[in-house]
Amino acid sequence: MAKRGQIWVETVIYTLIAFIMIGLVLTFAIPKIQEIRDEILIEQSIEILDDINEVVREVEVPGNIRIVELNLKKGTLNIDGENDLIYFEIESAKQYSEYGANISQGNIIINTESFNSISLVTLTSNYTGSYDITFDGADELKTISEASTIYNLKISNKGGDLINLDFTLN
Repeated sequence: MAKRGQIWVETVIYTLIAFIMIGLVLTFAIPKIQEIRDEILIEQSIEILDDINEVVREVEVPGNIRIVELNLKKGTLNIDGENDLIYFEIESAKQYSEYGANISQGNIIINTESFNSISLVTLTSNYTGSYDITFDGADELKTISEASTIYNLKISNKGGDLINLDFTLN
């Protein structure tokens, strides 16, 4: 009878040890996986802004219209007509760049700020002086949030002395 009890005690102890080992592995692995995932999402967001910049260069003639497909899995895309900026903000578990420093990558300025225990990464394309950015014909701030569906962002060249680029969602 004592041996049967000893076998059960050993089984429970080994099971607890296995659970503790799995818990320790997950404690270190999950944050690292989240950091890698966020880094990939930030890189995809840079590609989205690069795509928008490429389309902006393509619509040089008044009346031209192009459509960019946006797949926002995390973060927000902001079209700021008042300041002629397009910027993407994403909260990340990874510090993407040095806090407070602006880093240029092509036409995109990357800025990372510390916000509690997470980082707020802002990717900005500045069109001040080159284009007049509007959203649905208005100089206002429009925020496009993350969604499971794909957005179709229409970019139209409306002409003018300072070329007016009008953005709309289809």
